[in-house]
Amino acid sequence: MSPHELEERLLALEREAAEAIQGEEEVSGLEALRVKYLGRKGLLTQLLRSLKEVPQQERPRLGQLANSVKASLEKRLEEAKERALLRERERALRSETVDVTLPGAPLPRGRFHPISQVMDEIIEIFTSMGFQVAEGPEVEWDYYNFEALNIPKDHPARDMHDTFYFSSEMLLRTHTSPVQVRVMQRQRPPIQVISPGVVYRRDSDISHTPMFHQVEGLLVDEGVSFSHLKGTLGFFVKEFFGRGTEMRFRPSFFPFTEPSAEVDIGCVMCGGKGCSVCGGTGWLEILGCGMVHPEVFRAVGYEFGRLTGFAFGMGVERIAMLRYGINDIRLFFQNDLRFLEQF
Repeated sequence: MSPHELEERLLALEREAAEAIQGEEEVSGLEALRVKYLGRKGLLTQLLRSLKEVPQQERPRLGQLANSVKASLEKRLEEAKERALLRERERALRSETVDVTLPGAPLPRGRFHPISQVMDEIIEIFTSMGFQVAEGPEVEWDYYNFEALNIPKDHPARDMHDTFYFSSEMLLRTHTSPVQVRVMQRQRPPIQVISPGVVYRRDSDISHTPMFHQVEGLLVDEGVSFSHLKGTLGFFVKEFFGRGTEMRFRPSFFPFTEPSAEVDIGCVMCGGKGCSVCGGTGWLEILGCGMVHPEVFRAVGYEFGRLTGFAFGMGVERIAMLRYGINDIRLFFQNDLRFLEQF
């Protein structure tokens, strides 16, 4: 191919491509033209292969012409593509108009888990009485979980079937009472704290789960008596369950309190008349309590006699079940939105 012929064909290719680009209005069509004329196997590439057939001295001039043709077509394609995209947006705006006066689609409202709601309410009641919130580790030493709380080595609570052990000395705490021991170790009375948190025990049925929540309380000072304990818990019951709620203290036993008691309230299901939930008694147990045992004071270096105190503990899930009339504790942990959205 002669230099003159190659030059004419390059110029003709430029005119042909320019006309095709000008007549195309779609982005997809412009992309097809780019491939046809400027692609790796396009018409311009095929013409450039003819450069080897022209004299050596003509190649720089024709190569420069080919680059000029390529740059011109690339610019035309880019400008045409911008115009095509603008037309597409205008068509979309015309066909996808939005009536801004229509009400928006409501978003579902999030909410706190019922256990969190009950936990927060319990904490608020006790902090209103002057209690401070104290927290501690969930992975605990045997000393704080059992020994310092006067729980002997042969106590059933230490058995493997009740406790999650990592080793003979380390475990997942079975109650939040270890927090009370740690508080007493690092500060002197007066002490007035509650310790809310997660605890773990090997138990699972409609009324027990391997992981659950507790709120335990401790008050230590000079002259603290059982009447102070009764007044504190009486105020809590009236605030949480209602002013008309009946309650009673029933003698019980806990290794870390003496004397010990369990607190019952009138059955919220039957109003105290007797039903299957309360076993026909008209009463439901909600928490355990008592005066701090002298051995617990001895473990933390407190002088028993001059100092006295009371402690109490409740399971948050049980309180929530009574508050909302729920008969299966597992509902709290199944994450069924049909259940959770009711709270």
